[in-house]
Amino acid sequence: MKVSIIYDSKTGHTARMAEYIAQGVLSVDNPEAKTFSIDAVDADYVKESSAVIIGTPTYHGYLTARMKQWLETGLSLLDVAGKLGGAYATAGYIHGGGDLAIQCILTHLLVDGMIVYSGGHCHGKPFIHIGPVAIAPDVDSFADLFRVYGKRMAQQALQIA
Repeated sequence: MKVSIIYDSKTGHTARMAEYIAQGVLSVDNPEAKTFSIDAVDADYVKESSAVIIGTPTYHGYLTARMKQWLETGLSLLDVAGKLGGAYATAGYIHGGGDLAIQCILTHLLVDGMIVYSGGHCHGKPFIHIGPVAIAPDVDSFADLFRVYGKRMAQQALQIA
């Protein structure tokens, strides 16, 4: 099973969270996980993936303009319909719009025919209702949350594959 984690990142925080998600994915039996900047997506790998997770920094309470443009023009070229999808964000402060950015990504995934998943509260704590958000400047303190999210996404991808 392959999982693609695609992100936009300006400071490196969102890219680092992608690596933590990949670590969580790799904790499940028989996975492969690769992370890609929106500038360097391996289309063949994504097309072969069972799950695609999208990440964005949060600016002005929303996702980045680059990510929004990529979601509108690049995602549909990757044959994602029917795949498991998820989203995450990084933000400069609590209540900075991370949840809104994730909801926007999830809407794009649904429009492109993906099945969205987060694990919600069904797995217990930590609760990840729509997707994880890391708050700067200490984004590494959220590493375990992002690993748990990656593991849950991989487990769900295995169930529906």
